[in-house]
Amino acid sequence: MTGARDIPSFDAAPPRARLFVGAALGAGGSIGLSPGQAQYLRHVLRLKAGDPVALFNGTDGEWAATIAGFGKGWASVDVLRLRRRQVVEPDLWLLFAPIEHGRIDYLVQKATELGVSVLQPVITAHSRVHRVDVERLSANAVEAAQQTGRLTVPEMRAAVPLQKILADWPAGRRLMFCDESGSGPPVAAALSAEAPSGRLPWAVMVGPEGGFAASELDALAKLPFVMAVSLGPRLLRADTAAVAALACWQAVLGDWAEATPDP
Repeated sequence: MTGARDIPSFDAAPPRARLFVGAALGAGGSIGLSPGQAQYLRHVLRLKAGDPVALFNGTDGEWAATIAGFGKGWASVDVLRLRRRQVVEPDLWLLFAPIEHGRIDYLVQKATELGVSVLQPVITAHSRVHRVDVERLSANAVEAAQQTGRLTVPEMRAAVPLQKILADWPAGRRLMFCDESGSGPPVAAALSAEAPSGRLPWAVMVGPEGGFAASELDALAKLPFVMAVSLGPRLLRADTAAVAALACWQAVLGDWAEATPDP
């Protein structure tokens, strides 16, 4: 019979590994991990059977588990108990023009850390990059979510033209776009004016390296759900602009502006 002393404590220190899984989570369950996860636990972290791990799947909260065993290209874990309940996260999309390899990885990682729920590449008139490796970027998002403690992983979508995105825009979702011309109001003031409306679905959009075309700016200005903002006097690179805009949104309208709930 297993005694209490045989169950690893998850309260003294967080487990060294935190993994996103696709299976449902519940006490008493057993889950097989992917070959990549098995290799990471066994050969990178040098964990062994009986060591604690944490699991999350985006819907059931975070669960304490232990490694049941390893095999050739596989590992299984036993689910023990709930560590953190699932919480409602901000409904925030990031729209961005694809940028060069390396910097787009950084953008996806930081957007995940900043709580984005959907990552949507858009093709604009001045876009220099038109192809997006959705699978690679999804893996980056998963890794960032595992490391930052969030309970969900953002949805990574395929690139679509800006005109189609705007034509199919969902009702009730506001869009803040970063106007590199500086003609919009300061971002903090613009978002503060929106604060009394409460938590609504939002999206933040940053343009390509060459900026938005004049025709795109004109089209955006005519849409009632769009709010143009300025990110200050300096011309920011696309990835920097995305991080800055998301941080401002979280500070004023997102979960940075709320009290941190007890785990």
